[in-house]
Amino acid sequence: MNLGKIKLSQLRALVALATTQNFSEAALELNLSQSTISHSIAALESELGVIVVNRGRHGASLTPVGETICAKAQQMLQSLDDIGQLASQARGVEGGQVRIVAFRSMASNVLPSAIAKLHTTYPNIQVTITEMDELREFQQALIEGKADISVAELLPENDFETLPVINDPCIGLVPSSYSIESPQLTWDHLNKYPLITSVHGSCTHRINRVLKQVLPPVEAEYRVRTDSTIVGMVNQGLGIGILHKLSAHPIPKNVRVMQLPFKVFRPLGVSWPKDALLSPAVYAFLDVFKALQLEAPAA
Repeated sequence: MNLGKIKLSQLRALVALATTQNFSEAALELNLSQSTISHSIAALESELGVIVVNRGRHGASLTPVGETICAKAQQMLQSLDDIGQLASQARGVEGGQVRIVAFRSMASNVLPSAIAKLHTTYPNIQVTITEMDELREFQQALIEGKADISVAELLPENDFETLPVINDPCIGLVPSSYSIESPQLTWDHLNKYPLITSVHGSCTHRINRVLKQVLPPVEAEYRVRTDSTIVGMVNQGLGIGILHKLSAHPIPKNVRVMQLPFKVFRPLGVSWPKDALLSPAVYAFLDVFKALQLEAPAA
């Protein structure tokens, strides 16, 4: 007995014959000739070494062993159909997966509403989010195929397609204990009080460049890595924090948000490699971003 020679067409013929109990009707059901059905059943019996069908003048019926084999065949064919459905879902928007690498601020403030919108139409699309900090990490994840899209600062347009979402401004976070009555911060304020800035990120370089170009130059008292640490230090009255608006949330009640004496923005949105073969699920997610026209939360 060589089970490797058994064909799916033979199992389908057996199942159809069990349902119709007639060779000609089984042939009609499978859109085949009666001789093809007969040959498939004979070949199956030859490979198995047992009789699975009783043939008679009034039709065909399964032998006891044929009924058992037919039940197993139905399970196999159902599993095959399930495999096909899974593959179809992966190709289409009824299912599939979207793998995202994102800034923490985007993952916290932007992605939840986008995912909720996506799932109102496509509830079976799976979304995975990996948070990262550095732009080179985003580029590497996309190029190596570990992620489908980046939701962060827009990546270089020479290598990536981009979809702008938010133009995120820098803001000043001021402890409520500081006696600043003007509606916005001035350069004098930034020179008078300790300053807290970030040590990483492309926009940090722009901020530092602005601080150094003013006369007299403004020096930061503290340089820290994480946005939440800047917010925490401001909440403790250690200084004025400068960071991007989206990264500042949630803002403690003892912290004031004030405009800076300069304007620096970072363009945030979705990026993906040029000429990438995106799945329908990813395209559906991109359509969500286009439709929502998301904005940063109000301060």
